[in-house]
Amino acid sequence: MRITKIRTGVLSIPLRTPFKTSLRTIDHIASIVVAVDTDAGVTGIGEAHPTGPITGESHGSVRGAIHEFMLPRLKGKEIANLEDTLNTLDASMVKNTSAKAAVEMAIYDLFGRLYNIPVYRLLGGFRNKVETDLTISVNSPEEMAEDSKIAVARGFKILKLKVGLNPELDIARIRAVRDAVGGGVQLRLDANQGWTAREAIKIMREIEAEHFYIDLLEQPVLAHDLDGLKQVKDNIDTPVLADEAVFSAIDAEKIIAMHAADYINIKLMKTGGFRGALRICALAEMHNVECFLGCMMESKISVTAAAHLACARSIITRCDLDSPALCLEDPVIGGAEMEGPWLKLSESPGLGIDQVEGVVWD
Repeated sequence: MRITKIRTGVLSIPLRTPFKTSLRTIDHIASIVVAVDTDAGVTGIGEAHPTGPITGESHGSVRGAIHEFMLPRLKGKEIANLEDTLNTLDASMVKNTSAKAAVEMAIYDLFGRLYNIPVYRLLGGFRNKVETDLTISVNSPEEMAEDSKIAVARGFKILKLKVGLNPELDIARIRAVRDAVGGGVQLRLDANQGWTAREAIKIMREIEAEHFYIDLLEQPVLAHDLDGLKQVKDNIDTPVLADEAVFSAIDAEKIIAMHAADYINIKLMKTGGFRGALRICALAEMHNVECFLGCMMESKISVTAAAHLACARSIITRCDLDSPALCLEDPVIGGAEMEGPWLKLSESPGLGIDQVEGVVWD
């Protein structure tokens, strides 16, 4: 089974409500779908969600990376020779992590189909389902409280609150949500780099004094400010999760060595795919640091791929794979089955995706 062609197209999916963070606001998912065709007539599927403020990519750059650099080097490569094929992909160009992730997950999809085994079993096979939180966009305290009640009514037991736009208002947001959902719902906070270290410490100490029982605080300070991240971790009781600060195992190694965070957030769009993510997992296992598996605003294609990784490795103890639950519709047939907060994988080979409707192919 050899690669003959790589096709790209756009998939657009409307959201239930606008998704708002301290970095951006969007009202629909717009992803690049990647199809890797082979001489055996079998096609592997992947997805890139270019996020300029985080990965530095755009739709145009992803297409250019795939067609100008990756395809010429991958054409004719044997899927069975997975290591060689993925080494060629990695060497095709630097960075461009979401473009690499999309092509890599399609290659893994093909590898699983070739040997009739699901990807999560290839990667470790620890379990076949994981629980996700649901993200509550940053809005007024009243809106966030109402959105949280709706999420709980849908069956979600863990909520991730977007904060980081206004420190004083953030406290009111957290208080309003906790009052609305009660103590039986787990809350996580994600500032998306929106606070300074001093602001984060002040806010969290006040929140902790009110016994709101926050599960974790995600990326409170700028990605490059590892000293600030460590300062926050050392001065609050709530565990700190590093997200935008971690793209690779080298990044994770720095954070672990500095004791700058309690947990590491892995996203395929940051790591360039499974292999980069597995390197972080291996490092985390050595140091007994738990990992979190997250996503951008992606369709169920790449969220399914992320679920395969989350199910494969025991070091991944928490998940934020909720973007399909934020969409008005699901154009992906097959893949991870979402039942409330649970993502369950089948024993279908590869990623288990049968069809993706609505793709506008280039």
